[in-house]
Amino acid sequence: MTDNDIKDICLDWAVELQFIAQAGLAYSKDPFDLERFERIREIAAEMMSAKSGLTMDKVKELFCNESGFQTPKMDTRGVVIEDNKILLVKETDGLWAIPGGWVDVNQSIKSNVEKEVKEEAGLDVVAERIVALHDRKKHNLPPRAYGICKIFILCRRLGGEFVSNTETVDSGFFALDELPDSLAVAKSNLEQIKLCFDASKDENWQPVFD
Repeated sequence: MTDNDIKDICLDWAVELQFIAQAGLAYSKDPFDLERFERIREIAAEMMSAKSGLTMDKVKELFCNESGFQTPKMDTRGVVIEDNKILLVKETDGLWAIPGGWVDVNQSIKSNVEKEVKEEAGLDVVAERIVALHDRKKHNLPPRAYGICKIFILCRRLGGEFVSNTETVDSGFFALDELPDSLAVAKSNLEQIKLCFDASKDENWQPVFD
């Protein structure tokens, strides 16, 4: 077993301990049990900090800030393909990605992806077809401390133009053989971009899901 294998197993254990602790804190009534679950959550955070390199404060912010039964987060990605080129946005860290982000509490999947493309790329679009529903941990690196369902959706452009904003500094359409070298693989990697191209060419495409 390699060092990376050990690291991945430890991260999986930390995630599972956090899940158990969060459920215990949500449903337990006994004060002694609540103390034990708090300690389990603390141990999970310590494990995550040790294996990820993040500070304890950052881990707690990302990893221990929810209550109730833990469920995966949802991330929508708006796929706009024109003339066999895909829309990507350049984020403030210099990496390029399919526009998208977390699903807001007051949004549906459809309205959220349309909103994200407008905010990040300046384009008005209509979300039309689902390309894929990916379990992030099976496709994207680095691993996260919580489950994420990534939803890639083909969209049709109505109008608009790019405006620099707090999240992105540029946008462009790229052919598959002309993609930027600096892809934000944590959000949309080459495998997923190729999948989007395949879906755009197939009117009978069936959504891929894990």
